[in-house]
Amino acid sequence: MLYDLIPHIINGLALGLLFALLALGFMLIIGVMEVINLAHGSLFALGAYIALVVMTPDGGLPFAFMQPYYDLPVIPRYIIALIVGPIVVGVVGMGLEICLRRTYGKDPLYGLLLTFGAAMVLEEGIREIWGSSEYALPIPRGISGGFIAGDLIYSNYRIYAAIFSAAMIGVLWVFLNKTPYGAVIKAGAHDSEMVRALGYNLKRLRLYVFAFGAALAAIAGIIMAPIWGIRPVVGVDAVVPAFVVIVLGGVGSFWGSVSAGILVGLVVGLTAAFLTDWSLLSMYLLLLAVVTFRARGLAGKASVLEA
Repeated sequence: MLYDLIPHIINGLALGLLFALLALGFMLIIGVMEVINLAHGSLFALGAYIALVVMTPDGGLPFAFMQPYYDLPVIPRYIIALIVGPIVVGVVGMGLEICLRRTYGKDPLYGLLLTFGAAMVLEEGIREIWGSSEYALPIPRGISGGFIAGDLIYSNYRIYAAIFSAAMIGVLWVFLNKTPYGAVIKAGAHDSEMVRALGYNLKRLRLYVFAFGAALAAIAGIIMAPIWGIRPVVGVDAVVPAFVVIVLGGVGSFWGSVSAGILVGLVVGLTAAFLTDWSLLSMYLLLLAVVTFRARGLAGKASVLEA
């Protein structure tokens, strides 16, 4: 019985690491700006669509001069998509942060409503450009398909997604904890006025952090696109689990969010093995069970970026 659950555990682990990567970008923005960015899911979706344009002429924006580029092998186009997608979405995030500046220091509801409106604008913009059809992101042959181990079949791509997400989480932790730029970001999350008093440009810090968080959402969108597909409403499917992960892990711990992401992924994956219709509901039941006994989540702390 346990042997049969191994594929579901692996799938859940991969999904959980992707949830954690998405949630960490969300958490960066909450920490420094103290704004719940409801457009985070739309930025996730936009990253997947940008990757679609980079990867294939079927992405809805066929440019004749790009045809020689599309004749390249899939691997270099995939690598370029992982670079171009986060950059483009990061620039969009900068524009959104500039719009948010008028809401700083006011009732948090203003920022919440603005990001909600931005999410609607991005989603409808996606529909206008790419339509409402669902697309599939092509992936390199080396990480597609599956392999057989014993009597079970495993997905190559899900294992790749898990390894890539774990590597990105590790890089993000090193950046936040071992570099002076990361130290400034953590300080901004703890006390933005102190950062200003020390001579740092708080406006620039917020701009770059928002762009960084948006870029992380785009990376998660690109990696998750072959699993979830690409459609305008996929952002909604992403932002809700990200919010659940942050609350469950505690809005005060980097590793709390990572642990919560993995836990949510495993719960969803294992529930799908027995009760498919309950797989998504299981994460909400898990959240309800945890916050009932620990309102600050599994590892809640004062600062959203404390390790």
